[in-house]
Amino acid sequence: MLRKILMVIILLMSVTLAHAQTAEDTYNKYLDFNLARLQGEQDKAMDLSRQIMQDTAKLSAKVKINFFNSLAKLYEDDNQSVNAIPLYERVVAAEPDYYVAHRALGYLYLKNIPDADKPLNSPSADAEYIKTVKKALPQLEKAQACDADDNTLALIKTLYKNIGDDVGLSALDKRLKALKGKCEDILGD
Repeated sequence: MLRKILMVIILLMSVTLAHAQTAEDTYNKYLDFNLARLQGEQDKAMDLSRQIMQDTAKLSAKVKINFFNSLAKLYEDDNQSVNAIPLYERVVAAEPDYYVAHRALGYLYLKNIPDADKPLNSPSADAEYIKTVKKALPQLEKAQACDADDNTLALIKTLYKNIGDDVGLSALDKRLKALKGKCEDILGD
């Protein structure tokens, strides 16, 4: 009886070990994910991403952030902003100077606001609009400070005017100068 129990335990352990990915296996899947993504094989990249997500703890911190950023971009390009946003949020939390993710977040936050770049017709914005704009503005400002763009600057100014934040608008240039000091445009592995 004891022999049978021992055999069952050994069998279960071997099955468990056979399914566990090593750090090298996970990293190799990450490399395959990047290759599939770059070759335009979105379905394959998505399949690999699901496998990698189960074992992201086995990736180095830099590789993990790069993976989250790449997966967020994949979701963004597939119009799945609800999936992209939390990943970009993880990226900016880990790499606050990486302005590319800030730009993506700012625009994704505003995605559900029709004509966000247009002045409001009514003198006051509703609470949800204001909340969304206040969430997007710091992201857009970081992106603008690091990679100036006329369209982004015009959007930022319009948003401040729309929410009636004259103080925020008047201090914009000062904030942009302060944010310009630390800007990263490439994530390293």
